Amino acid sequence: TATTEIYTLSLHDALPICMVIFAATLVSYMLNKIPMWLTAMISLAALYFTGCIDANGALAGFSNVNTLLMATMFVVAAGFRRTSVVDSLCNGIMKLTRGSFKTAYFGYILIAVLLANFIASPMIVYAIVSPLLAALCDKTGHSRSQYMFPVMVVCVACCGILPLATAIQMAGQYTGFLETYGFAGMSIRPIDCTIGTWPVLIVVPLWALFLGPKFTPKQPIIPIEALKEKKSGKQAEKLSPLVDKIGIVIFFVTILCLIFSSQLHLTTWSVALVGSLLMVLFGVVDSKSALRDIPWDMLMLFVGSLALGTALTNTGAGDLIGSALANVVGGTHNNYVLGALFFIVPFLLTQFMLNRSVSAVFIPICLLTCSALGANPTGLVLLVNAASLTAFLTPMATPAVPMCMADGGYDLKSLFKSGALITLILPFIYIFYTMTVFPAF
Repeated sequence: TATTEIYTLSLHDALPICMVIFAATLVSYMLNKIPMWLTAMISLAALYFTGCIDANGALAGFSNVNTLLMATMFVVAAGFRRTSVVDSLCNGIMKLTRGSFKTAYFGYILIAVLLANFIASPMIVYAIVSPLLAALCDKTGHSRSQYMFPVMVVCVACCGILPLATAIQMAGQYTGFLETYGFAGMSIRPIDCTIGTWPVLIVVPLWALFLGPKFTPKQPIIPIEALKEKKSGKQAEKLSPLVDKIGIVIFFVTILCLIFSSQLHLTTWSVALVGSLLMVLFGVVDSKSALRDIPWDMLMLFVGSLALGTALTNTGAGDLIGSALANVVGGTHNNYVLGALFFIVPFLLTQFMLNRSVSAVFIPICLLTCSALGANPTGLVLLVNAASLTAFLTPMATPAVPMCMADGGYDLKSLFKSGALITLILPFIYIFYTMTVFPAF
């Protein structure tokens, strides 16, 4: 008991310190006076030395699966960019679309939508599509900065909506939650994800096609390393026909193994690691280029962001907000008020905390609230799920964001500006449509 009291007291003391560090970190990101990776590392050190996280929490980001996955996928994507298939695909698509950049761009958006419903990781989907889109932009003289962010949002926002592999996995997970929290006999089907959220599949791609590029920077805010190399003439030598074919095979085998990793009983990080090592081993990417192609600043930014998210979780910030939310909704029988609370708060938190942590906090609160009010939980669970996955405004939100920042040359201000409109649109779609199709009462 004494140990528990001391631990609780330490968490209570750490919460305000953690919130101060959190606020200072955001301010530093916004001012952009020092590199964002440096801010992230200073934040990590401050959290550790003030006791908000222990050594394991501070260092966990370096061994995080997504950190390794991100680094290795950069090497795999860099190898793919060097192969002839990228130019061939771009030329073929431009011929097919009769030279229309917008039509070709829309084709990549549709590819991203489809892949996001087969692959549960938006980062992997983005890693597949981004080399092709970057090559298209470079070939046609369009700015990468205008188009990389909208496609990344498509990869994130359209994940798990169609009743395919991703939705099947999520539906099984949330049906287990229903059974655990007293809703025996109820289930969430994969088709429910489609019924409850299908308008997003139309709105987000159309936004990415017509509106998204208007809000992104016309030129990179932060230099893009790949473009710097092109301008300085430091391009790698052309691959030999044999190495070119090997690079193509490695890339597509890696992608297929990632798509079917669960059936093959493989971890995604191990697949990406082997793929990146093979790219270097067979000379598709030389060893110096492989290290240069990994955006170490973005990895440090992600590691620091994970530490901050861990601190927010460990100090009880998520539980505190969740408890306050449960008190706010207590007694209300308005579908849209419930929907707004269980979407907006997780949506905001997920920008700064791991989506799994947010989901783990809010799904139980959602189900307990539904049980107390006698409400049908299906629509609200779908909203919490959507909110905890739809995150693209900060590098803490999802690993796809730091990758996109490196490809498009974005800083935090440009991310906020680029994502402002779609961030306002999505809550209206989810809250009003989903709660109409699956009302709580």
